[in-house]
Amino acid sequence: MSDHGFVFTQPLSAADREILTDEALSFLAELVERFAPARDVLLADRRAWQARIDAGALPDFGPRTVSVREGDWRIAPLPADLLDRRVEITGPAEPKMVINALNADVKLFMADFEDALSPTWANVIGGQRALKGAVARTLTFDDPVSGKHYALGPDPAVLVARVRGLHLDEKHILRDGRPVPGALVDFALYFHHNHAALRALGSGPYVYLPKLEHHEEARWWNEVFLFSQERHRAPEGTIKATVLIETLPAVFEMDEILFELRNHVAALNCGRWDYIFSYIKTLRAHRDRLLPDRQSVTMDKPFLDAYSRLLIRTCHRRGALAMGGMSAFIPRKDPAENAEVLDRVRADKAREAANGHDGSWIAHPGLAQVVNAVYGAAFASGQTNQLQIRRARDAAIVAADLLAAPEGPFTEQGLRHNIRVAVQYIEAWLGGAGAVAIYGLMEDAATAEISRASIWQWIQAGVLLDGKTPMTAELFEAALEEELAVVRGEVGEDRWASGRWDEAAALMRDLCLQANFAEFLTLQAYARL
Repeated sequence: MSDHGFVFTQPLSAADREILTDEALSFLAELVERFAPARDVLLADRRAWQARIDAGALPDFGPRTVSVREGDWRIAPLPADLLDRRVEITGPAEPKMVINALNADVKLFMADFEDALSPTWANVIGGQRALKGAVARTLTFDDPVSGKHYALGPDPAVLVARVRGLHLDEKHILRDGRPVPGALVDFALYFHHNHAALRALGSGPYVYLPKLEHHEEARWWNEVFLFSQERHRAPEGTIKATVLIETLPAVFEMDEILFELRNHVAALNCGRWDYIFSYIKTLRAHRDRLLPDRQSVTMDKPFLDAYSRLLIRTCHRRGALAMGGMSAFIPRKDPAENAEVLDRVRADKAREAANGHDGSWIAHPGLAQVVNAVYGAAFASGQTNQLQIRRARDAAIVAADLLAAPEGPFTEQGLRHNIRVAVQYIEAWLGGAGAVAIYGLMEDAATAEISRASIWQWIQAGVLLDGKTPMTAELFEAALEEELAVVRGEVGEDRWASGRWDEAAALMRDLCLQANFAEFLTLQAYARL
């Protein structure tokens, strides 16, 4: 069997070969040859754009694409199974999660190869096997701990795969001595193995695209889609993408992103956690735009409310759905605590629905009932979405609205909470877990990114914690040691001894103290995986 010019960094098992077939590798090789060089150019363009922001410029709507923003055009019609997306559940592409999520009382499951999946080789290839089994309706899982048997129900949710962002490579697959783009690996394997079976089910090869920054990147994906459909003799428009608007650059190019993907797009999504992280990352050199404690940066803040309303108006004008953000809460065992959690979820989703969103994300099936109720009550009689809400009478949203720094406290308590969350998440990620329950929330890479980015920004700016204590590197290092002791007490000696806590703490220290901001923690963590 030919490996089509690929070199694998470890021997492939028989199970690996079920996914890495000769035909699949041939297709992946064509994608890498055609599109990896252009991916590299797009990443270089990102760096050049960011350099201009670091030099003092601010993001804004592009003058060269005003005709697209003002033009009268719409995306291609949506397939029937993507018209009602009132509740979507997300989680890693792992067998147990896939089964539970597809069986949940939700409309759609986003199987994640990105922020919620630690990209070990076993997770990446195992995830593809799980999704292939789910599409074939043969996927089962026997829990070795509980002994419980899991199987798909008769009416599973719509399946969508989130591929990795353009910045992430797959280090276990080399071509010409270089790792290949993780996005192409995830997309190629999912599309190749499942497009025909999904179409036979009356669905299609649907994907979530994360962390796009500029419309040229959407154009790149559109070219990938066109080639892939032609190569597999699938009708144009078979692939439907939902684009996460989770970077500050992208919020200024939503019309342009929809236009580039107009025959292959279904929706835009408010990826709120990554968006908050991107606000810090993008405006890192602007000391007048600091973010306060993470817990205080909620969707009612003017800059986030403007982001939500602009996304809705843009999507509905073009015929695309406008998806809301993640509710990361986990149901509690204590009835009083759980009632409080559900009240907070209900209030958050009611705000989204009132703005005009067509649905929202949850991380746990236990939240499905309350979110279904909120959106069901918001929809007009007989409607499955809110495409009729255009927000046409809203005042124009300008760059200043999207860039306004939110008010809120900078506290030592917030610093210490950020340390505990980020260290625990990084340690779990190094151990192969990408979605981790921490202090009642399902954390993924995005929330860990906010935590470490906030600390870096506070140190660089020398903010006053609680209005009196200057934030310094020395204060951070002292707090890190103290909070490591707190975490050790919380997880217990056995868990501490078996974990990778020293590595996690070292990486956290590096990320927070480096003079130059690290683009993504997962890039540095991946080298240690």
